Amino acid sequence: MKTLLVPTDFSQTADNAASYAIQLAQVLKADVKLCNAIKVPAESFLADTVVWPLEDYASLKENVTCDLKIATTRLQQELQESIGDHTFPRIDFISEVGSVTDVVKNMVETERIPLVVMGMSGAGALSKLFLGSNSIDLIEKADFPLLLIPGDVKYKAIQKIAFATDFNPHDVGIVCSLVTFARNFNAEIMIAHIADEKYDSAEHEKKAQNFLSDITSKANYDKIYYRPVKSMDVVHGLDWICQHSYSDMIVMTHGNHSVLDAFFNGSYTKKLARHVNIPLLVYPKQVRSSALIAF
Repeated sequence: MKTLLVPTDFSQTADNAASYAIQLAQVLKADVKLCNAIKVPAESFLADTVVWPLEDYASLKENVTCDLKIATTRLQQELQESIGDHTFPRIDFISEVGSVTDVVKNMVETERIPLVVMGMSGAGALSKLFLGSNSIDLIEKADFPLLLIPGDVKYKAIQKIAFATDFNPHDVGIVCSLVTFARNFNAEIMIAHIADEKYDSAEHEKKAQNFLSDITSKANYDKIYYRPVKSMDVVHGLDWICQHSYSDMIVMTHGNHSVLDAFFNGSYTKKLARHVNIPLLVYPKQVRSSALIAF
């Protein structure tokens, strides 16, 4: 049984991501698991001198479990009110000691989670999300896909997915993974390449043709098309995709040699985050084949 993992700190943004996840899971016929990372003083630089009392940990664990039960009940009621009796998703929860990055990575590996759904809030969205942790750290260290949900975005049927690429051959496998996801919605996949006016048009067209030809031979899906996006830089190009492409989700690969790495530069991230109004699916630098979305 496939499960979507939703890290939560019980904030409004995290609650919204969880609500999005349960609607998504219903279509994907997957379950949802909320998780909370419990951070204790023993993880700090004083770990050698501070001993965290067992009774205090037990109390903290009990409080977190209570909050998770309340959140789960709320989501179950919300689901019941919106769709009535249902088979999917079943909603569960877990809490573990550690940083958000470590807890999420361990959960993904242990339970073979195909997708993590996280909240993303407002300007400077990718700075701090859960329990003071830095989501950029999770993006940098993850070997699984992350779906980031803006704090004010509600779920709606996914009809169009924009995939931003620099024609890296590695991205062909990502597109094939996206096809298994898009089929559930009968959604279009727009392959978008961002370039300025200075690019070599002949070389660009050759790369585009080779990339699309490779996809066609490997992904049996007739709702994939290509659109070049001319822009002064990557950030403005991605901004245009978010604002004008009528996409319901934008997908990017955080690759070692991709021009899209510019997006993850702090200043660029903050600039674009102010305008992101659709879910953002991020594939990691090194993605395990078993971690590719397959629904």
